[in-house]
Amino acid sequence: MLSLRRFSVGLAAATVMIASIQTRGADWPQWRGPDREDVSKETGLIKTWPEGGPRRVWLYEKAGQGYAGFSVVSNRLYTMGTRDGREILLAIDASTGEELWTTRIAEILENDWGDGPRGTPTVVGDRVVTIGGEGTILCVDAASGREIWRRTMQELGGDTPKWGYTESALVDEGRVICTPGGSKGTMAALDLLNGKTLWQSKEWTDGAHYSSPLVREIHGVRQYIQLTEKTLAGVRASDGKVLWRSPWPGTIAVIPTPIEHENHVYVTSGYGVGSKLVEVAKDFSVKEVYFNKNMKNHHGGVIRVGEHLYGYSDGVGWLCQDFKSGEIVWREKDKLGKGAIACADGMLYCLSEQDGSVVLIDASPKGWNERGRFVLDPKSKSRSPRGAIWTHPVISNGRLYLRDQEYIYCYDVKAD
Repeated sequence: MLSLRRFSVGLAAATVMIASIQTRGADWPQWRGPDREDVSKETGLIKTWPEGGPRRVWLYEKAGQGYAGFSVVSNRLYTMGTRDGREILLAIDASTGEELWTTRIAEILENDWGDGPRGTPTVVGDRVVTIGGEGTILCVDAASGREIWRRTMQELGGDTPKWGYTESALVDEGRVICTPGGSKGTMAALDLLNGKTLWQSKEWTDGAHYSSPLVREIHGVRQYIQLTEKTLAGVRASDGKVLWRSPWPGTIAVIPTPIEHENHVYVTSGYGVGSKLVEVAKDFSVKEVYFNKNMKNHHGGVIRVGEHLYGYSDGVGWLCQDFKSGEIVWREKDKLGKGAIACADGMLYCLSEQDGSVVLIDASPKGWNERGRFVLDPKSKSRSPRGAIWTHPVISNGRLYLRDQEYIYCYDVKAD
């Protein structure tokens, strides 16, 4: 019986891990997509929008408050919001906008920039893992929303950051990776099956900020790359050992997810800080390639397409930056205000955080070449006066998903 039980547990773990890589090519199972690069591999999308933008398929009006993003897997959209005095995890039919289920997360994060959750749920096999604004880590059954386990960042030594936990959990090889911060260790790995702690990075004790980690293999070693206010680091996946680190002069809020390409790691943050690229050597020593203030991305995200980076730089405007040199290739400040960005089928989807304008441009180092625009309507009735439209666009299975608090919008962007 003991051997049978061990076999069953092992089979369950294997099933979860195998299922995590069997999503359809156009699915979007986590923050910034399957590889956390925010570049969809989808093709056959509209390259020029008609006047007024693509056709809206549905509008969902009961998401409540928060800036949580979307995961879309097997025709289900997962996000977070608020209802009846609680933060909730929410599943919606991605074709029709029909609500399928909700599950309570915890008390609502209250904040003068806007209440409610901030991160994006992660879908792996038959499970969904998410992190609430106050730091509750919740794992549920993807089909029904039934709770499987829960933990808190506070149990792991974390202290809720000023604007709440905004991290989107990373699930990798049966581990749930999160960043509680604090004296027990900046990063932690939990068992996907039961939520038990597998390790914490005790050598690294920075407090949590607002970035989300990514998993990469650098010189053959699988590792989790994360950015805090003061440190960029790579942590070994198997045991949480810090492999390398590089200082970062962050201030106030450090938010964008790092970008890794060919053993080079790029980071940026706002409030006048800038961006830098480091090279990680085989012995895990780190060399700074450049540091400049060309890209100062606050929280709208930066995307690498080939050898170029795209995003909004505070005080500069929409920017194309050379990945290897850090130099500006082009910039555009007048045609669209500050906001978030996504990429699919060779196009960039740019969203203005203030007026809800959505603009389609070529993902090209040749300049800002606009292919259509529209404005979100209706606008949120519940958004904090200090808040804005901060949820990032997602393109999955021929649909464009956007959000302004209680409203979730779905548009058809598939070419005929």
